[in-house]
Amino acid sequence: MMDWTDRHCRFFLRLLTPSARLYTEMVTAAALIHGDAEKLLQFDVAEHPVALQLGGSEPKMMANATKFGAQAGYDEININVGCPSDRVQSGQFGACLMSSPDVVASCFKEMSSVSDVPVTVKTRIGIDDQTSYEFLRKFVARLHVAGCNTFIVHARIAILQGLSPRDNRSVPPLDYDRVYELKREFPDLTIILNGGIASTDQALSHLDKVDGVMIGRHAYHEPYFVTELETALFDHKDWKAPSRHEVIESMIPYIERQMSAGTELKNITRHLLGLFAGQPGARAWRRHLSENARLPGAGVEVLYAALAKLPRAAQMGTYSI
Repeated sequence: MMDWTDRHCRFFLRLLTPSARLYTEMVTAAALIHGDAEKLLQFDVAEHPVALQLGGSEPKMMANATKFGAQAGYDEININVGCPSDRVQSGQFGACLMSSPDVVASCFKEMSSVSDVPVTVKTRIGIDDQTSYEFLRKFVARLHVAGCNTFIVHARIAILQGLSPRDNRSVPPLDYDRVYELKREFPDLTIILNGGIASTDQALSHLDKVDGVMIGRHAYHEPYFVTELETALFDHKDWKAPSRHEVIESMIPYIERQMSAGTELKNITRHLLGLFAGQPGARAWRRHLSENARLPGAGVEVLYAALAKLPRAAQMGTYSI
């Protein structure tokens, strides 16, 4: 979810789901150590529980990055062994690390030794021609021996030679049974399934066989979907899903604070485009935000004007899923 799940996106999503664990974009260990760590690690306290996803393959560097993440207050540090981009491969991390389980195990040990914050691994089910269950099993077993107890598994292989990162999100077929098999063989591990989940019924079906589900692009493109998940998965007595209008009202003070600190409106509103997906007026909402949030001097009045382009029921916040 590079360039998607930044801190503004996560604050917005937290308004829709009080219980889900939110994950950062992947941040490289080198960027934290040699760059502006304070800026890269910034998040709002409302985002908790929130996990920092790290990319890297040098154990000491990953351990130092873990220290930064723990000091910043993250609830989990996640090692990315799933990203298939060329840039990530050239840095020797991401999905290509599936072929180097000893390297990932060394990173895990070093990271776990410097902090009490849980360290987890996100991975694919295979890479290139290494697509057997045995390949996945050996990778997980090696990490389990090193002490890792939680794996987030994207139920697709990654084709590192010949497919773009975008195609790697959809072209390799999903194989949920492979993830189920992993859970059956390692019942004491926490196995979280990722990939292609686009309905509450799908999520509930998977949860009969694994410990959790991770929702990525569907939650971004149709964010109000996560309120349905929240209602279905958690027994709330004092929480009711906010209307879409109420979500925007809750975003306004945050947007004003961020803009007063120098953030441009467009950098926040780009995450709000899908809020009215499937509702009357959704196209007018998206178009107004897209065209006007980027203009010089744009402020929160752009959001109110976008709301005004929706049918009256939507303006009053009476739509629901």
